[in-house]
Amino acid sequence: MRRLALVLPLLLAGCGIPLDDAPREPDDPRPYRSGTPTAPGVGSAVERLCLIKDSRIARIQRRLPTGRNAAEQLADLFAGPNAKEQADGYTSALTGSAITPRLTLDGAAATVEIGDWTAYNRSDEVLAFGQVVCTLTSRPEIGTVTFTSGGEPISVPRADLSLSDGPLTLVDYDELID
Repeated sequence: MRRLALVLPLLLAGCGIPLDDAPREPDDPRPYRSGTPTAPGVGSAVERLCLIKDSRIARIQRRLPTGRNAAEQLADLFAGPNAKEQADGYTSALTGSAITPRLTLDGAAATVEIGDWTAYNRSDEVLAFGQVVCTLTSRPEIGTVTFTSGGEPISVPRADLSLSDGPLTLVDYDELID
C-alpha cells in the first residue's frame, strides 16, 4: 500500500497534458460533427401533418429549419402536400377550398373558425375535419378541437358519420387514421 502511495503521484504526473504559458490554437482544428449533414432546406424542427393517402388519413412529418406554432401548422395543412408528398401519393381534402381558417387557443382547447363552410362544397368533408383534428391534436398543448362558422359552433361529421358540435379528439377519427 505504501508503494502505491509513492508511485501513484508519479504516474499521474506523467500522464497529463503539459501546461502552456499562453493559449494556443490546436494543431489540427476540425469542427465537431456528428452524422451526415442535412440536405438544403431540411432542418431539425419537425412538423406533423395529417394528409390523405388511399382515402385514409395518414400522418406525415416534415423537417423544417425552425419550429412552427399551431396557427402556422394549420396554414401549412390547408396549403396541402408539397411536391415530394404529392409524388409519394399524398393528397388533401382541404386543398382547393376557399377557407382561410383562424385558430384560437384556450388552454388545451383549440377553436377553428372556418367562415362560410358552405363554400367548401366537397363530398369528403369527414376527411377534411379529421385532417384538422389529427394535425392539431398532434401538438402536446392541444387536446380538443371545436369548429365554428361566424363565431357559432357547427356540427361536423366524425368518422362514424355522426355529427358533433362539441369538442373533438383524435378518437373521433381513429378508424380513418393509418
